[in-house]
Amino acid sequence: MGEDGISGVLLHHKTAKDNPPVTFAIAASETQNVNVTVLPCFGLEEGSSITAKDMWTKMAQDGQFDRENFNAGRSMPSLPGEALCAAVSASTWVEPHGKCTVAFGVAWSSPKVKFLKGSSYYRRYTKYFGTSERAAEELVHYALTNYKRWEEEIERWQDPVLKDDKLPEWYRFTLFNELYFLVAGGTVWIDSCSVVENPTNDKRQQQKDEKITVMSAKIDHKSETYLGDTDIGLGDHGKRPASKGELLNASQHKRLMQTQDDDVGRFLYLEGVEYIMWCTYDVHFYASFALLDLFPKIELSIQREFAKAVLCEDGRKVRFLAEGNCGIRKVRGAVPHDLGTHDPWNEMNAYNIHDTSKWKDLNPKFVLQVYRDFAATGDMSFGIDVWPSVRAAMEYMEQFDRDNDGLIENDGFPDQTYDTWTVHGVSAYCGCLWLAALQAAAAMAFQLGDKDFGEKCERNLLKAKYALECKLWNGSYFNYDSGSSSNSKSIHSDQLAGQWYTASSGLHNLFDDYKIRSTLQKIFDSNVMKVKGGQMGAVNGMLPNGKVDETCMQSREIWTGVTYAVAATMVLAGMKEQAFTTAEGIFIAGWSEDGYGYSFQTPEAWTIDGHFRSLIYMRPLAIWGMQWALTMPRVVLEPPKINTMDRIDVSSLSSRSSHPENGVKKVATKSKCFGNSVFHCAC
Repeated sequence: MGEDGISGVLLHHKTAKDNPPVTFAIAASETQNVNVTVLPCFGLEEGSSITAKDMWTKMAQDGQFDRENFNAGRSMPSLPGEALCAAVSASTWVEPHGKCTVAFGVAWSSPKVKFLKGSSYYRRYTKYFGTSERAAEELVHYALTNYKRWEEEIERWQDPVLKDDKLPEWYRFTLFNELYFLVAGGTVWIDSCSVVENPTNDKRQQQKDEKITVMSAKIDHKSETYLGDTDIGLGDHGKRPASKGELLNASQHKRLMQTQDDDVGRFLYLEGVEYIMWCTYDVHFYASFALLDLFPKIELSIQREFAKAVLCEDGRKVRFLAEGNCGIRKVRGAVPHDLGTHDPWNEMNAYNIHDTSKWKDLNPKFVLQVYRDFAATGDMSFGIDVWPSVRAAMEYMEQFDRDNDGLIENDGFPDQTYDTWTVHGVSAYCGCLWLAALQAAAAMAFQLGDKDFGEKCERNLLKAKYALECKLWNGSYFNYDSGSSSNSKSIHSDQLAGQWYTASSGLHNLFDDYKIRSTLQKIFDSNVMKVKGGQMGAVNGMLPNGKVDETCMQSREIWTGVTYAVAATMVLAGMKEQAFTTAEGIFIAGWSEDGYGYSFQTPEAWTIDGHFRSLIYMRPLAIWGMQWALTMPRVVLEPPKINTMDRIDVSSLSSRSSHPENGVKKVATKSKCFGNSVFHCAC
């Protein structure tokens, strides 16, 4: 390296006019014989005589920045719209052929996040570093003193995958690279109950509150109420309930929130940078494996948010763009499409193309995710808390079984995540999700002691499975739907999404092995290999004649996240070779040097000719569904035996389990271990 070594870092930042103040801190590690000089922030407005180029020119000449600004005093928080610059340089003596490392750290503090409609919150890190904009100095010091340990822990986490020669090389690094979305895709993580400002006194807010009702959930047509003293409030701001039904009072604000030990704040992430909605749930269904595997407490906190939302109703009118009709923003019993845009947690369902209270996939996806998370974590407290919402979500769907065969029907419009692809009658996608939800709800009911509801779900499952196979199974795969349209017999790549979840949750297969493997092989042969030799992923729809289904935009698209999900289903069915070939198409087209250059901005979809839609999207995190399938954590609960696990003693597991109105019975005769929890059941 020579006798002298110089290093420098320059940071230029401009604060948006509507954002809270930001303070930057920049420093270098204290290495022996290192001279560290720090240049405080100073203005760099347009037309200024001091430019970043000038500073770097001076740095290149003699190894240090110009000292004329060194004594400008402490840096101040930025003003709205103000451009700032900070710099640091370090010099040291290096022997010939020697080496010296100088670590630089940069941190910024923007403690408040403010949403468009006025609600402001403190970010999660303020719990540990305080709410001052000056926290950047502590943050950068913390980073410099801990980064080596972080690097070591990252290596311990990644090495088992990166050094596993049994896994394809492309998969090993793509698995971790797709995690970019959790940072770059738009993330808000706040401290619990950290409201800084909320326009509760605003007249419009008061009018909004009057439209929001929070009601007890009925467990069946004969019962009166189920929740007792459970908090199912909307947000944390004491919404005023309407004067109908049996309503919950202001003291019931803690039942569906975590205990202090489990408090991880509140977490939001965008559907994508083009579809700006928080925690879009039909897409989270695919992406959530990454959170469950890596940040399980955050995943449970998101599920708790949706559990509360299920039991809320927002009566404000909304016009739906596709049909042109009006409806209310949020129907009680329906899982919301998202947690909102401009005022998340308080104004849900920012999506307004269709009335999502009539969608057929959201409620089953909620039940499936809740059971998967419950089974994977063994968190009995979580299961007890969200069970009322699971029951309400299942009972809400009964209205869509119009012929009493146990199976829900679609309504002749795009009433699921494929929101431009019309469905008629029974569909493979929603029907399979419904079968899986019935099985998951039954398993959870037995594990929580709600025997009657569990048996009801089992009865419906047997009926629904028979109906689905009669109406859709053609001997090779399940038809797209039971209608008579030109694409009713299309091969839908995502038709076994419900089977993916049952297998991922340790539940019994929905169909016999032959039907599962036959369907997946058909998808592989048609939707994958007939699209440029399998080098682009799985196209959503393929006609039986081998031509891509051109019914609509989404039928002819390849969805990156869905392709990963199909591959995960193949792994679980023992078809690893087909699984990795299927998923590799996404790598080849999206990440490889010969692809389309979508690295670290994986889109939702692309077409065979390479046109993309919605860069930087949530759903490709579904690659972690493949990793889940490959590793299958041992803590997954075993599915209960039918009609045997009907009574559970949970009094020793949770201080909140002593509410008989929650359907949890406290009679025990025999113990059985599931993961880290002990379930006492009568066998």
